[in-house]
Amino acid sequence: QLQASGGGAVQVGGSMNLSCAASGTYFAPIHMGWYRQVPGKERELVAISASAGKITYADSVKGRFTISSDNAKNTVHLRMNGLKPEDTAVYYCNLRILLSYYHGTYYPEGYEHDVWGQETLVTVSS
Repeated sequence: QLQASGGGAVQVGGSMNLSCAASGTYFAPIHMGWYRQVPGKERELVAISASAGKITYADSVKGRFTISSDNAKNTVHLRMNGLKPEDTAVYYCNLRILLSYYHGTYYPEGYEHDVWGQETLVTVSS
Protein backbone atom coordinates (compact mmCIF):
# COMPACT_ATOMS: atom_id res chain seq x y z
CA GLN A 1 0.00 0.00 0.00
CA LEU A 2 1.24 3.47 -0.85
CA GLN A 3 0.51 6.56 1.21
CA ALA A 4 1.14 9.89 -0.46
CA SER A 5 1.31 13.29 1.18
CA GLY A 6 1.72 16.84 -0.02
CA GLY A 7 -0.02 18.52 -2.88
CA GLY A 8 -2.39 21.44 -2.83
CA ALA A 9 -2.37 24.85 -4.45
CA VAL A 10 0.62 27.03 -5.24
CA GLN A 11 1.31 30.07 -7.39
CA VAL A 12 3.36 30.05 -10.54
CA GLY A 13 7.04 29.85 -9.75
CA GLY A 14 6.43 28.36 -6.36
CA SER A 15 7.63 25.10 -4.88
CA MET A 16 5.99 22.04 -3.43
CA ASN A 17 6.98 18.70 -1.99
CA LEU A 18 5.32 15.36 -2.52
CA SER A 19 6.16 12.30 -0.46
CA CYS A 20 5.15 8.70 -0.68
CA ALA A 21 5.71 5.81 1.68
CA ALA A 22 5.18 2.14 0.89
CA SER A 23 3.96 -0.01 3.72
CA GLY A 24 4.58 -3.70 3.88
CA THR A 25 7.38 -5.70 2.33
CA TYR A 26 7.91 -5.64 -1.39
CA PHE A 27 10.26 -8.04 -3.08
CA ALA A 28 11.99 -7.21 -6.34
CA PRO A 29 11.01 -3.54 -6.58
CA ILE A 30 11.83 -2.12 -9.99
CA HIS A 31 11.23 1.56 -9.39
CA MET A 32 9.32 4.03 -7.29
CA GLY A 33 8.24 7.47 -8.34
CA TRP A 34 5.53 9.75 -9.60
CA TYR A 35 3.16 9.95 -12.55
CA ARG A 36 0.54 12.58 -13.29
CA GLN A 37 -2.65 12.87 -15.25
CA VAL A 38 -4.88 15.66 -16.50
CA PRO A 39 -8.43 15.17 -17.72
CA GLY A 40 -8.60 13.81 -21.24
CA LYS A 41 -4.98 12.71 -21.31
CA GLU A 42 -3.14 9.55 -20.44
CA ARG A 43 -1.19 9.21 -17.26
CA GLU A 44 2.41 10.28 -17.84
CA LEU A 45 5.69 9.67 -16.09
CA VAL A 46 7.02 12.58 -14.04
CA ALA A 47 10.03 11.08 -12.29
CA ILE A 48 11.07 7.64 -11.19
CA SER A 49 13.93 6.31 -9.14
CA ALA A 50 14.97 2.79 -10.09
CA SER A 51 16.16 0.32 -7.51
CA ALA A 52 19.32 -0.05 -9.55
CA GLY A 53 19.98 3.66 -9.10
CA LYS A 54 18.92 5.19 -12.42
CA ILE A 55 16.71 8.26 -12.20
CA THR A 56 14.42 9.26 -15.05
CA TYR A 57 12.63 12.57 -15.49
CA ALA A 58 10.09 13.71 -18.00
CA ASP A 59 11.64 16.31 -20.30
CA SER A 60 9.05 18.82 -19.14
CA VAL A 61 10.28 18.73 -15.54
CA LYS A 62 14.03 18.33 -15.97
CA GLY A 63 15.92 20.98 -14.07
CA ARG A 64 12.88 21.87 -11.96
CA PHE A 65 11.90 18.66 -10.19
CA THR A 66 14.12 16.47 -8.05
CA ILE A 67 13.28 12.97 -6.92
CA SER A 68 14.94 11.32 -3.97
CA SER A 69 14.36 7.97 -2.37
CA ASP A 70 15.19 6.00 0.71
CA ASN A 71 15.11 2.37 -0.33
CA ALA A 72 15.53 1.16 3.23
CA LYS A 73 12.39 3.03 4.26
CA ASN A 74 10.53 2.48 0.99
CA THR A 75 9.90 6.19 0.62
CA VAL A 76 10.22 8.58 -2.28
CA HIS A 77 10.09 12.35 -2.35
CA LEU A 78 9.53 14.79 -5.17
CA ARG A 79 10.72 18.35 -4.81
CA MET A 80 9.02 20.55 -7.39
CA ASN A 81 10.48 24.00 -8.05
CA GLY A 82 9.56 26.62 -10.60
CA LEU A 83 6.05 25.27 -10.91
CA LYS A 84 4.10 26.15 -14.03
CA PRO A 85 0.37 26.08 -14.77
CA GLU A 86 0.99 23.05 -16.99
CA ASP A 87 2.17 21.14 -13.93
CA THR A 88 -1.39 21.22 -12.68
CA ALA A 89 -2.53 17.61 -12.53
CA VAL A 90 -3.46 14.74 -10.33
CA TYR A 91 -0.23 13.12 -9.22
CA TYR A 92 0.08 9.45 -8.39
CA CYS A 93 2.78 7.72 -6.46
CA ASN A 94 3.88 4.53 -8.17
CA LEU A 95 5.77 1.44 -7.11
CA ARG A 96 6.59 -1.10 -9.79
CA ILE A 97 7.46 -4.57 -8.62
CA LEU A 98 8.39 -7.81 -10.32
CA LEU A 99 6.18 -10.75 -9.49
CA SER A 100 6.73 -14.42 -10.22
CA TYR A 101 3.03 -15.18 -9.96
CA TYR A 102 0.15 -12.94 -10.92
CA HIS A 103 -3.47 -14.01 -10.63
CA GLY A 104 -2.33 -17.62 -10.33
CA THR A 105 -0.20 -17.60 -13.45
CA TYR A 106 3.53 -18.23 -13.25
CA TYR A 107 5.76 -15.86 -15.22
CA PRO A 108 9.28 -17.32 -15.49
CA GLU A 109 10.70 -13.95 -16.51
CA GLY A 110 8.59 -12.05 -14.01
CA TYR A 111 5.48 -9.93 -14.31
CA GLU A 112 5.80 -6.18 -13.82
CA HIS A 113 3.03 -4.99 -11.55
CA ASP A 114 2.21 -1.39 -10.68
CA VAL A 115 1.01 -0.35 -7.24
CA TRP A 116 -0.60 3.09 -7.15
CA GLY A 117 -1.10 5.57 -4.36
CA GLN A 118 -4.15 7.77 -3.91
CA GLU A 119 -4.83 10.86 -6.00
CA THR A 120 -2.79 13.90 -5.02
CA LEU A 121 -3.97 17.11 -6.64
CA VAL A 122 -1.45 19.79 -7.49
CA THR A 123 -2.84 23.10 -8.71
CA VAL A 124 -0.57 25.84 -10.02
CA SER A 125 -2.24 29.18 -10.57
CA SER A 126 -1.07 32.50 -11.89
